[in-house]
Amino acid sequence: MSASAARFDRGHTDDLMSFLAAGPSPYHAVATTAARLEKAGFRQVAETDAWDGARGGRYVLRGGAIVAWYVPEGAEPHTPFHIVGAHTDSPNLRVKPQPDSAAHGWRQVAVEIYGGPLMNSWLDRDLGLAGRLTLRDGSSVLVNVDRPLLRVPQLAIHLDRSVSTEGLKLDKQRHLQPVWGLGNDVREGDLVSFLEQEAGLAAGSVAGWDLMVHPVEPPAYLGRDRELVAGPRMDNLFSVHAATAALAAATSGAALTRIPVLAAFDHEENGSQSDTGADGPLLGSVLERSVFARGGSYEDRARAFAGTVCLSSDTGHAVHPNYAERHDPTHHPRVNGGPILKVNVNNRYATDGSGRAVFAAACEKANVPFQTFVSNNSMPCGTTIGPITAARHGIRTVDIGAAILSMHSARELCGADDPFLLANALTAFLEG
Repeated sequence: MSASAARFDRGHTDDLMSFLAAGPSPYHAVATTAARLEKAGFRQVAETDAWDGARGGRYVLRGGAIVAWYVPEGAEPHTPFHIVGAHTDSPNLRVKPQPDSAAHGWRQVAVEIYGGPLMNSWLDRDLGLAGRLTLRDGSSVLVNVDRPLLRVPQLAIHLDRSVSTEGLKLDKQRHLQPVWGLGNDVREGDLVSFLEQEAGLAAGSVAGWDLMVHPVEPPAYLGRDRELVAGPRMDNLFSVHAATAALAAATSGAALTRIPVLAAFDHEENGSQSDTGADGPLLGSVLERSVFARGGSYEDRARAFAGTVCLSSDTGHAVHPNYAERHDPTHHPRVNGGPILKVNVNNRYATDGSGRAVFAAACEKANVPFQTFVSNNSMPCGTTIGPITAARHGIRTVDIGAAILSMHSARELCGADDPFLLANALTAFLEG
């Protein structure tokens, strides 16, 4: 479908909104991704099992990360990979190991700041609670209380007149602890007991947890002509959703000359250094085992990696109408203008000229326009999994994404056409 026709097809955007709502935590996001891949014919393989090199789609789950790949008919051990990389985590508030607290008649949940959220965006918002409960036998269960449960109340202006002149100042320890009830006593184990009931578990069965809060307001179209979408966790479930759809589409019948891969990592927002992050061994292990399962040698592995390309897909900054001076004056990406190519000569992004050519070819094949993002020289540039992937695995990597506003807010804003355009470009890339 052409880019001009894409604006009239909102089915993909509707599906993105459902995906965002279904992914309040990285664990839920990868479970949703896995379920969609299963419908496309992929099957899960365990890292502890021996792998075969047979044709077809497979995926590995590890915590909040998923790596999926498809071996086409006739693939050689040295066949290169085409990878779309993304991340499943978003900045938020996460529950501490001893969560139960109380102060001045209010019962509260102790939280820690994860990543770099826009903290003011979490104030006075109805919040749910979701994540992973680990049981005493080592198994895990997902839990999602997707209704108003917690709230971080803002201080009334009458008690802080300086907010009008000096701006809002939040202390991460004192000012962001949500309330969830009334009472003066600290009830040890109360939150976990509540979640055991929500998950239908026996009392005392939970031994550990990885929990986080999320806004319960669902994604929605915005604007007179519904040209925009507001929703949570677009950074970076926007890219995970597009890559999942692209992988399913690319493997539905096209004659593939590369092995298409989806790699969605956890912990990008705090540096990627974990066993499920992009700076960990997961992707390299999966790619190597795929080569060896097809009878390959170390030489085949080296040849495959040398021909491999990764598109690191993450959200980027659309030009802000109220802060245009914060952007580079000659690079103003706009929402609904198509995906963005991210460039930084100091390697905060991995894109170079040859990478630009790869992405331009994919967009041309898909009949999708694209834009370029460069930071203002006077401001520090963010980064992604792109440079980490390139350096750790020695593979050519290109940083791309979609332009949004309000990045790292509890609720972000994108164009309604861009999800479809990005997915089309990724499909063309994975098809080779």
